[in-house]
Amino acid sequence: MATPPLKAVTLTHVRYQKGDQLGHFLAWVSLVPVFISLGGFVAHIIFRRELHGLFFAIGLLVSQVINEVIKKSVQQDRPATCAILEMCDSHGWPSSHSQYMFFFAVYFMLLNCKGIGIWGIKNRWFMNFLHWSLAVSTMYSRVYLGYHTLAQVFAGAALGILLGAGWFWFVNSVVCPHFPAIEESALGTYFYFKDTSHIPDSLKFEYENARAARNNAKKGYKTN
Repeated sequence: MATPPLKAVTLTHVRYQKGDQLGHFLAWVSLVPVFISLGGFVAHIIFRRELHGLFFAIGLLVSQVINEVIKKSVQQDRPATCAILEMCDSHGWPSSHSQYMFFFAVYFMLLNCKGIGIWGIKNRWFMNFLHWSLAVSTMYSRVYLGYHTLAQVFAGAALGILLGAGWFWFVNSVVCPHFPAIEESALGTYFYFKDTSHIPDSLKFEYENARAARNNAKKGYKTN
């Protein structure tokens, strides 16, 4: 009886030519969407419970679903190097990595432009530069490593920008007015979901209030 062919989990299955230092570096860059999803959003939702962060993550999931639907509809092959990479059984247009990173970059930039986030005003330009640099680097890595053509990564980038901007408009125009109701709902109060978009620098605000609470606790302890 013939053994069925094996298929790898492609979440972290990135290959590069042995001895190629740039390829090694770009292979790690290609994993940035995984790090953002598992390390960034999961930690953010668990420890901060911010509604903007939650809907940011939902938007990225919606974007990825749209990407899969388009790929299955268009069914455009990956470049010829897919044989070496063992990726010829999946489609390449549009690039999901490019779409993810450019959605992330444009949404993050729009949040910063609106003054929403944990970063101070002085750090926002640096953070915007960092995320756009990662988006471009990820797009380049997918072509350099042979996973996509230029047309496929540019299509992913364009779609990511359009979906990111559209989702930002939807969240801020349609969903945001309902944030207070979500906070006061049974689900919101149980999971401590909150909206701190009205606070200019929420990281500094939380830091100062945490210190003040600790100092008050110390004073109360000494009094007793």
